[in-house]
Amino acid sequence: MRKTKAGCLVVLLLAVAACCTAPLLVAASGRSDGQEQVDAAAAGIPARMLAAYLTGASQVTAYVPGCRGMRWQVLAGIARVESDHAAGRQIAANGDITPPITGPRLDGSGAGGNTTAIPDTDGGAWDGDAAYERAVGPFQFLPETFRAFGKDGNGDGTISPHNADDAATAAAVYLCGNGRDLTDRDQLRAAIHTYNRSWAYVDDVVSGIDRYDALGSTSGVPTGNAGVVIQAALAQQGLPYSWGGGGPDGPSTGICCSPGGQDGRTVTGFDCSGLTQYAYAKAGINLPRTAAEQAGSGQRIPASAGISALQPGDLIFYGYSPTADSTIHHVGIYLGDGQMINAPRPGKPVRIDPVNAMPDYAGGTRLL
Repeated sequence: MRKTKAGCLVVLLLAVAACCTAPLLVAASGRSDGQEQVDAAAAGIPARMLAAYLTGASQVTAYVPGCRGMRWQVLAGIARVESDHAAGRQIAANGDITPPITGPRLDGSGAGGNTTAIPDTDGGAWDGDAAYERAVGPFQFLPETFRAFGKDGNGDGTISPHNADDAATAAAVYLCGNGRDLTDRDQLRAAIHTYNRSWAYVDDVVSGIDRYDALGSTSGVPTGNAGVVIQAALAQQGLPYSWGGGGPDGPSTGICCSPGGQDGRTVTGFDCSGLTQYAYAKAGINLPRTAAEQAGSGQRIPASAGISALQPGDLIFYGYSPTADSTIHHVGIYLGDGQMINAPRPGKPVRIDPVNAMPDYAGGTRLL
């Protein structure tokens, strides 16, 4: 039997949190202090696609435990060649890409470079072609291949090659094979060759990986527990807000009822403190259930110190009085460069927001 939960159950402010419009900077491990920043714009990658690459890399060992060396740069290298990071498309907060990306009709006609006819396998469901196959999504999977390797990267219960998180996670699983060590250059090249059996293609992808590696080494987030926490939270993007929902074991239904009237018992997802509980549990840290209680954990960072005092992985709080933890009504996880990941409020999914998207900044807590 599920225990009754108390979530972020202080009355929520009526202020509307703005969507993230600033370029996403993700903490990386290239510097000895772990605070190097990778700018999505500098990398030439849409922020939401970079988040999807992080998601895919963070989830792969759940499917291929023996895989080593999977990182956002590998996925970015593939997607750069396959779709230029979904260029010209809209990428929704949950990762859905519109309009869908489909490749040339593989009818053996020679158009688009194809010389081998591949009959349809999905009834046109993903590629819009009921006669022949077309590669689909930002990673250009054949429908039959995606059906074998597709994963629910954003946890919304649907698996689609036209969702950035699903496609990135599927690509990570495919490239890992039965447990490759992608830190080994030869194994990395062999993995890419299975994706497209052309050594010119492999060279093109690897050149992109090398460029992205130069922006930050082996991971798009800090090393150690801070990286574990951030990747766990990023992987929940797109899941709905559920009043009182979520916890150390993942998303769940919540309780009734939010000030706006949401009955969390009808929604599977996270509230703000349920999300932070889950992410920190992945690093072996057990947090109290409510945002106000979580403010009493770790090393408190006062609001007066400013946002510049925060480090990636810190909890960040909002309260009616910045010096009274009992008034705290919201919590998120700091990503760097004034960005956080959080479950904002009923009706909005887990997403990346600017720290200043909400008023009443009340400082943070450092547990890592």
